[in-house]
Amino acid sequence: MTLIPGSKTRIIVVAGTHSGAGKTTVATGIMAALHLRGLRVQGFKVGPDFIDPGFHHAATGRPGRNLDGWMLSREVNLEIFTRAIQDADVAVIEGVMGLFDGKSSSSLAGTTAEIALWLNAPPVLVLDASAMAGSAAAIVHGFDTLLPELRLSAVVCNRVSGEKHYAYLRDAITARCRPAPIGYLPRDESFAIPERHLGLHLAQESLTGDRLDRLAQWMEAHLDLDRLLESSALVEKVAAEPAIPSAIRARVGIARDAAFCFYYHDNLEMLRTLGAELIEFSPVADRTLPPDLDGLYLGGGYPELHAAILSANASMRGAIAEFIASDRPVYAECGGFMYLTEAIVDAEGRSWPMAGIFPTAARMQTRLAKLGYIEIEASDAEGWLAPGERARGHEFRYSVIDPMPETVRRAYREPADGYRVASVLGSYVHLHFGSCPRFAERFVDDCSRRRARNKTLNI
Repeated sequence: MTLIPGSKTRIIVVAGTHSGAGKTTVATGIMAALHLRGLRVQGFKVGPDFIDPGFHHAATGRPGRNLDGWMLSREVNLEIFTRAIQDADVAVIEGVMGLFDGKSSSSLAGTTAEIALWLNAPPVLVLDASAMAGSAAAIVHGFDTLLPELRLSAVVCNRVSGEKHYAYLRDAITARCRPAPIGYLPRDESFAIPERHLGLHLAQESLTGDRLDRLAQWMEAHLDLDRLLESSALVEKVAAEPAIPSAIRARVGIARDAAFCFYYHDNLEMLRTLGAELIEFSPVADRTLPPDLDGLYLGGGYPELHAAILSANASMRGAIAEFIASDRPVYAECGGFMYLTEAIVDAEGRSWPMAGIFPTAARMQTRLAKLGYIEIEASDAEGWLAPGERARGHEFRYSVIDPMPETVRRAYREPADGYRVASVLGSYVHLHFGSCPRFAERFVDDCSRRRARNKTLNI
């Protein structure tokens, strides 16, 4: 990689004191405001999150990207970042949880702080100031000095009662802390993004164009964005090797609708680079699969919210079962895996028949069933990872499956769940292909081989 002379990108890292401090609202609002100024803004999200990048896409017009110091190496994170900012004026990175929260409390792995250090970009701290005044200075000072090598660039006070309240906060922080407040956001529930069991509502459900414009104007009215830009880090752009897609080797169907919408953009981009043509379809609305597919990728999402419609679409369920019977590769994770079980049983006990590939049922729980990072180790010699190879991902679910029969092959060693039926791999784990690119390579290779075989057999 070589430097592009005279070409720089500003980096704004939006960190929080804790989960729920208002990072998504602030980060998305800053992106929208800078985009409306005519700047080319690239959004990033730290951590294994599928929802926030959708807000970033809506605010910037560019796909949101994920950075993650536990799932991915430093080199892979920097490569993702470098490629994404090639034509961007500003990179806005929304952190995860609190600034120093990640895989464990004893290391920086998976934290916003880790990414900020790798990018040499001091964060702006979002402080929920709703129930404090002078004590805000102690919090800001602590965050600014915990790591000598990581200092804050600025402070945004959120959920402030009004000008008088902000004056207390500003004076206390200015008198006792190095980083300065750049404004405040008043309490305004009209900008709160509604939540449900897997997090915030999706961008297309809750962020209309009008609401996005009002959010941008709100940021301009209350925050000193010029000062924020001036205090942000500058990075020289480098000329990354272009990710030139191979000649199309296979057509892969991507389930994409309100029920199946959790995909890392870089996973899909990697498949394209390897020669996969990605064809989107909707298990909710479409009656059958697109023609001439060689493989399927069924991502996560909210199949439980659309179980009745998915179940009623017997035509699509049958088409997927027929596709699998033809021995073509299918990768299904989390919600996609649930769709391939015999049924989804909702929290009220109603059973909704699904595609019936895996001889088990997915049962919704009223409490969180699993949340956290996980490293899988392959155990199936016929899988897309060789036995002993590892990949990293995460789980976030409110469902469990009934005991899987021992006759079903295990694709991963315990404690990870992964199962193979014919050429189908199903698991609750959301893998990031950047943690083990061979998985994606072998999946596309497998699709390509099946394509060549089917052409030979004139299938």
